[in-house]
Amino acid sequence: MTLKALIAAATISLVATLPVQAASLRWAAQNDILTLDPHSQNHATTNAILQHTYEGLTRYSAKYEVEPALATKWTFVSPTQVRFDLRKGVKFHDGSAFTADDVVFSFGRIRQPQGTMAIYVTGISDIKKVDDHTVDVILSAPNPILLRNIIDFRIMSKPWAEKNKTTNVQDYKAKEVNFASQNTNGTGPFRILSWQPESRVAMAANEAWWDKQAGNVTQVLYTPIKSDQTRVSALLAGDVDMVTDVPTQDLDKLRADKSLRVVDGPEVRTIFIALDQGSNELKYSNVKGKNPFKDKRVREALNLAVDREAIKRSIMRGLSVPASIMVAPGVNGYSAELDKPLKPDLDRAKKLLAEAGYPSGFEFQLNCPNNRYVNDEKICVALVSMWAKIGLNVKLAAESMSTFIAKVQNFDTSAYLLGWGVATYDGQYSLQSLVRTRSGGPDGNFNFVKLSDAKVDQLTDAMKTETDVAKRNTMIRDALVRTRDEFFFVPLHHQIRPWAMKQNVNTVHRSDDRPEARFTSLK
Repeated sequence: MTLKALIAAATISLVATLPVQAASLRWAAQNDILTLDPHSQNHATTNAILQHTYEGLTRYSAKYEVEPALATKWTFVSPTQVRFDLRKGVKFHDGSAFTADDVVFSFGRIRQPQGTMAIYVTGISDIKKVDDHTVDVILSAPNPILLRNIIDFRIMSKPWAEKNKTTNVQDYKAKEVNFASQNTNGTGPFRILSWQPESRVAMAANEAWWDKQAGNVTQVLYTPIKSDQTRVSALLAGDVDMVTDVPTQDLDKLRADKSLRVVDGPEVRTIFIALDQGSNELKYSNVKGKNPFKDKRVREALNLAVDREAIKRSIMRGLSVPASIMVAPGVNGYSAELDKPLKPDLDRAKKLLAEAGYPSGFEFQLNCPNNRYVNDEKICVALVSMWAKIGLNVKLAAESMSTFIAKVQNFDTSAYLLGWGVATYDGQYSLQSLVRTRSGGPDGNFNFVKLSDAKVDQLTDAMKTETDVAKRNTMIRDALVRTRDEFFFVPLHHQIRPWAMKQNVNTVHRSDDRPEARFTSLK
């Protein structure tokens, strides 16, 4: 089926359930969602879609201020006990009432180890029901970013989960499918009508939503289109209204088209290479019996061989900020002073490899998604060439995000490219997820390279509970500097994210790359 026919068919199916005058937003990007289970995968596109149907106790305003959502207010009974008054009269999409039981149930569910969303309830030791519309959040210690963390703690209906035998979080890496991974029942502004993987997600406005939308969109059709050319062609032909993955090579053409407008903005996302530093023998390598990435000299050599300015110039067409630290501008803890990338130095890189015992280089595999980040596969191809100049033979394995991320979570890689967006706008989120030693809980929940550093662990654990802003920011700075200077990763750049849309589309650009239909209007 052609793209035009696909979109037409999806629109017909939506119109059948909505008034004829409904304002339909047809939105396209390159990446599909991974699941409909709100507690399974901490994946930006999945979160961007599911935020329309599942809500948290708090949320972001249009200006990224924390505001009430399913909770109307919160009171600090003590530094480690926060009482949340829950919104009364809220209904799930199936018509059942939202109560404290759903919050308590969702807390237990999101912490299950097969999911990757537990970071959002970090520092919470328990949630206790006070009455049907009140819960006490019990903290293990004071938590300076609690209200930001719980924005992505999405509430699921306990009776619905029990009825449909889906009280357990989907185990995505085991290729499990459950009722919640294919169906939704939230309280949010939109109902998800259907999801056809790699094809479309159809959503309709929830007329019984407790709040009022800022925009007039009543239906959304999200279409993942992997091909850059096809995605742009769909926008130019009028088959879609908005594209949030704009190919860098087409940006000037889209800016010049008077029927379109481009909304520019930075994204709080850092693109980097993660290196397996915990395995005693490196997978997919010709080095046997040891792991070259355990050696700091090797990791430094990999960093020195990367020409980040060339990637910015030739691949990103200027739409990137070359990086040396693991958080982007706009995130608490970012500093331009710290973020000064190394200049390429091939001679020093070769010398470091020789000192580490690899004068002729070695072989390893680089896993890369080819439909998730801006020019992701092209970046990986460039890295293969750059690393070849210092004697490294890198085998590229590029594939769809859906299969790529399962391999990452199964520790089935030697190195991989990933992009990390900071949903909380605070450096702790990146350090705790990516650098902190894995604990089976929120700590290290996206540390799939078995990285373990006592100093970073100490700083990360301390910043979780430090309420003195200056002291806490110093801890974040020190942890970012150590991560940089030990070359635990190969940071590449921070993304800049333009969106292109028809002139009749008015939406708020989101630096977390999560468009929200409730802030969108069609003229």
